[in-house]
Amino acid sequence: MTHAETNRATVAVVSGGMLHERDVSLRSGSRLAHILRQAGHKVSIVDMSSHLLDDLERLNPNVVWPMVHGIEGEDGSLADLLTLCGLPFVGTEAAGCRIATAKPVAKAVVAKNGLATPDSVALPQTLFKLLGAATILDRVETALGFPVVVKPANGGSALGLSLARNAKELRMAMVDAFAYGEEVLIERFVVGREIAVSIVDDGDVSRPLAPVEIRTDSGDYDYDARYDTGRTEFFAPAPLSADETDAVTRLALDCHRVLELRDYSRIDLILDDDGVAWFIDANVTPGMTDTSLFPLAAERDSSFAGIASGLVSRAAERDAGGDEASSSM
Repeated sequence: MTHAETNRATVAVVSGGMLHERDVSLRSGSRLAHILRQAGHKVSIVDMSSHLLDDLERLNPNVVWPMVHGIEGEDGSLADLLTLCGLPFVGTEAAGCRIATAKPVAKAVVAKNGLATPDSVALPQTLFKLLGAATILDRVETALGFPVVVKPANGGSALGLSLARNAKELRMAMVDAFAYGEEVLIERFVVGREIAVSIVDDGDVSRPLAPVEIRTDSGDYDYDARYDTGRTEFFAPAPLSADETDAVTRLALDCHRVLELRDYSRIDLILDDDGVAWFIDANVTPGMTDTSLFPLAAERDSSFAGIASGLVSRAAERDAGGDEASSSM
């Protein structure tokens, strides 16, 4: 594909899926498709369904942009499938998806590389049934204290996430989190400012977009706060000092690297009162809705359309460069 052709690519945006984050995924896919069409690309939206491969074969896109949130879109299986089909795609390859999407694994990799992340424990539901919830939760309280953040070990959009301030709230939070998966992550709560740093790869160089600070009416950036525009304020760029900006962007860039992320990502952090940035989560498929943080940061940097179009061009050029499989299914 020539450079001129990459500027007018045929793009298939894959969205939807069947799990908890389907609605957010559809909204993300719709907005991304609209932005890419404005940039001059021919875009089709394809549902993540049993017809996915048939639809992609019929469309024969230059580039696929996966926009399926949650475990079924971000656990590496969709990336593996696209690679098997020889379809260049925007986003992280399968290995990086598997590292980053499993929250306990991501935190272990980050910590192993000497980067700050809150102490935590990951526990499967089977262990609670075998040993008894009371026994385990007593040990959690002793080791981590209160408050703690409880969340499913996989998934996104803050589904199943709770802040537990005491033993009773911890038990309730565990029940909520187990509704979204078989393993739960319990993490020491770090007091500080919630910051999101989006990363974009330009050639062989990764660069941070403007940090975004999130402030909610309740202090909890849960699912409703993320998608209810009346509950949350976003500050882009975040009102940070030069040293604070350096701390959050350096940590985000390091996490993007050690977690083997590609093309783009969003790293969620806490900046504590001492100016220390703590890794909380990595997003391999950041949301693209009207209240999502990646598009907001992209607009402050240059333009969402320009950055999205650049990512499409980069993915399309990988086809010609040979570091993906061939482009025919």
